Amino acid sequence: MNDKFYMYKGYPLVRKGNELYYGYMSDPFVIWIQITDTKEDSSAKKVRVTQMATKVSDPMKAFVKNTEKECGLYEALDIANVWLEKALSN
Repeated sequence: MNDKFYMYKGYPLVRKGNELYYGYMSDPFVIWIQITDTKEDSSAKKVRVTQMATKVSDPMKAFVKNTEKECGLYEALDIANVWLEKALSN
């Protein structure tokens, strides 16, 4: 695949609508970010951040942890980066 992805702190960031995936799908974990509410200027107001295991056959067991925050996208990406770095270092 020759497509280039946006990168954030060394990991790919893919967005479609109000959903973002952060990390390499070939790694054991990725982060799924959902923008659940926006401000008048269309910036994120509330987000859900979920850590997912990529090597699990049962989709219901793939969700490792999650949080909902009233924050912008940059704060959500910082949470995602901390979770991903910690998960991949173990």
